[in-house]
Parts: sequence; structure tokens; C-alpha cells
Amino acid sequence: MERESDNTISPGKPNPCGKFVSSSQKLMIINAYKAKMIQNPDLKMVHMKKLLSLELGIGQSTIYNTVLEYQRDKTVSSPNKRKNRQKIAEKIDEFDKYAIRRKIHQFWHNRDLPTLDKVLVAINEEEDLPNFSRTSLFRLMKSMDFVYVKRGRQSALIEKMEIIVWRRNYLRHIKQYRGEGRPIYYLDETWVNAGDVNSKVWSDKTVLSARMATSEGLSTGAENPTGKGKRLIVSHIGSEDGFVPGGLLCFESKKNTQDYHDEMNGKSFRDWLEGVLPRLQENAVIVMDNAPYHLVKLEKCPTTNWKKADIIEWLQSKGEVIDSTMVIAELLEQVKKIKPMYNKYEIDEMVKAHNKTVLRLPPYHCELNPIELAWAAVKKYVRSNNKTFKLQDVKNLMVEAVDRVGPEMWKNFISHVVKEEEKAWRLDAMVDDSMTAENQPCVMTIGNDSDDSDGDFRYLSDTD
Repeated sequence: MERESDNTISPGKPNPCGKFVSSSQKLMIINAYKAKMIQNPDLKMVHMKKLLSLELGIGQSTIYNTVLEYQRDKTVSSPNKRKNRQKIAEKIDEFDKYAIRRKIHQFWHNRDLPTLDKVLVAINEEEDLPNFSRTSLFRLMKSMDFVYVKRGRQSALIEKMEIIVWRRNYLRHIKQYRGEGRPIYYLDETWVNAGDVNSKVWSDKTVLSARMATSEGLSTGAENPTGKGKRLIVSHIGSEDGFVPGGLLCFESKKNTQDYHDEMNGKSFRDWLEGVLPRLQENAVIVMDNAPYHLVKLEKCPTTNWKKADIIEWLQSKGEVIDSTMVIAELLEQVKKIKPMYNKYEIDEMVKAHNKTVLRLPPYHCELNPIELAWAAVKKYVRSNNKTFKLQDVKNLMVEAVDRVGPEMWKNFISHVVKEEEKAWRLDAMVDDSMTAENQPCVMTIGNDSDDSDGDFRYLSDTD
């Protein structure tokens, strides 16, 4: 180590800001730390990290954390050199996905085959939707369970068979329940930010400056928030009679994430719903989406990731007789046979115990849930009246807005959704007619009809 004088340490070459500290550099820190401790055992860490930072050219916090890690684990870890980048499906919210899906459906309603290029143009022409590259849209379509169907020389985007069957089953059940006169409730979660305001307001162009406004005794308009601010997570349930009294759940978000689903978990949702169930009518149907906290399993069933011994133990606990010569594939086949008896959701069983039924929406079908329209009305009221941008005031506005969305509005929302259900029912017939008009279609995954080498895509089952 070079020295400028007897008492001054010449600093080492600094590690570039943002560059990963390698495992060899971490070992160098530990060796230097040990040497310093031998020379001066009483040297405190606050002085130690300053000295080592000067000598090694590495930040004090990195040195402190590395030494702390070594003292705790007796080793140092290799850095994670891969940046966690969000996938396109994670960047796009559910409402934009819904709008994109509707764009594709509109092609079928117009008796036009929706190719990827046609859909790309239609989406990028829409001001309210994100602008996509062809590759990004291609990947998003894969994540939304769309496939290409080849008809002659033409290719068209349709939803996977599993999604179509799910939608058809949902539409059949909801129609059946209405015909039986059963009360139907719709639940969902949303969020509102402390800084939510109307993005557009009327402005007087004759007022050229704030100084001019002041001299004329005019207001320059409402103050703008400095950012989105803190966030409220909101959950509620309603029917044609309006929001269920006492069913509002509203709490402050603790995470700085784009997805409000991160704030909920199985326990918090279950506790809230358990308190709501006694407020609902007997023999009710509860419509909900497929958020992870709605799908917490009552018991985990074996999958391909399980060890063989654990699969055997699980099967034996269910009274199954196991042949010692059976391999994992055979064991999982036996699991598959009895899985429907144990592959149950906590929420479903809890609701069933209250003499009620859960009906789950197919993915990306928020237009079939009238509470989405109720949320739109609630948020509009909050944005229009939010003047302080304080979370408690926003919470009060949220409560006021919920009270304003009464039975008459809910009946209108549900009436609109019924029309959407009828439209969705007709859509599948239109797709069938269009695809079978000339040739029998050959279905393949979307990845096989593009130059992008993004691999194959398949529908994931419960055992994956």
C-alpha cells in the first residue's frame, strides 16, 4: 500500500458506483479486516470501515455489511449479478389487459381475423393504452393465454381452450343462479392514492400568469400533489341492493409496489370475508376473481417438485396402498386419481359452511364484475373532491363515495354486465363460425407463429 507520508494513507482505486462487489473483493475485505484486528484489537468498527474504505477503494457500507455477513455466516456470498427486470405481463395492469382483450374480441365481432400485426396497430392507435413493440405485444399475448390458430394461409389470435371453457361454464352458472332467484354478490379489491386528482380541469386561457390572477383577485386553480403519496387498499362486496353495510375494508398500504394484490394475503382476506358472510342473504352466490389470496389451498397436494418419500407419505396418510416398486410417475398418477377429494380452497369451504357458493370469474374478464363500475364511480368522486392529499381525508372521501353508490346505481351496473355476458356468449359462436368457414383450423402456441425465439407456452395445471 502506497503512502503519501508516514501518517497519510493513499486511497486505493475506488470501486465504480453501481458495480457489483465480487466474492474475491469480499475476501480481500475480510483479510484486510483480520489484519487490522491483529494490529489493533480495540479498534472500533466505525473507525475500521473508514480505514478499509480508504485503503481498498470500496464504500464503507459495503465493508460493514461484508464484515457483518462474515461474522454471522463465517463465509461471504457471491453477488447476484442478474437484475430483476419486470416482465411485460407484470408491467401492464388488469384494466389494460382487459382493454386489449376487448380489442381482439372486437375483430371477431366485425368478422375480421385478428392477426398480431392488426392488433398491434389497433392498440397503439388507442391513446389510453400503452404503446407496444411487436415483440412486447407478442409476449403479453402469451401471458394472457392467447394462441394462434392457422386457417389456410391466415393466422388469427384466439384464447386458449381452457379460458373459453372457463368462460362458458361461468356464463352457464351465473345464468342458472339468476334463474333460481339466488342472491348474487360481487366482491373485489382496489386501491386509491392520497395524491389522486382529476388529470384534466377547465382553465381560463385569458389568465396568463399567477401574478395576473392575483392582481385580478382570481384563483390560479387547485394545488397539485407532489406525487401519488400513500395508498389505501380497499375491499368491499355488493349486490343489486348496493354495497353490503359494514362490509368495507380500508387500510393503509405498507409496500411501495405497483400491484395492490401484494398487500393482501390469505389470512387477511379470510378474516375479512368471515366477518362479512353473516351479513349476506341465505343461499347466496359470491362472485370473485382469481387473486392468489382467493386461492389458498386447504391442503397442499403432491406435485412434480415433491420428493418421492414425501409423495409416498402423503398417499399413505390418505389410506392409499403403495407398491414399493412404484416410481414417481406412477405415484403422481395415483395422486391425480384422488386429488379432487383434497384439492380444495380455504375460502370455498368456509363459504360452503355458511350455506353459500363461490363462483370464480375467468381470468381477464373484469367486465363481468359490476363492482368494477362501482369502483370507477367511487374513484371519480374521490378524485373530484380530493383537495388536501392527506390519507385520512382520502379515506373519509372513500367512505362518502361508497355511501353514494346506492341500489339504483348497482342495478344499472348489473344490467350492463348482463349485456356483456350475452355479448361474450355470442362471441364464442362467432369465432367458431369464422374459423370453420373454410378449413379445419390447426391450433398451436403463439410462440410458433413468430420469428421470436421465446420458446413454447402451455397452460399450467394445478400440479405444476
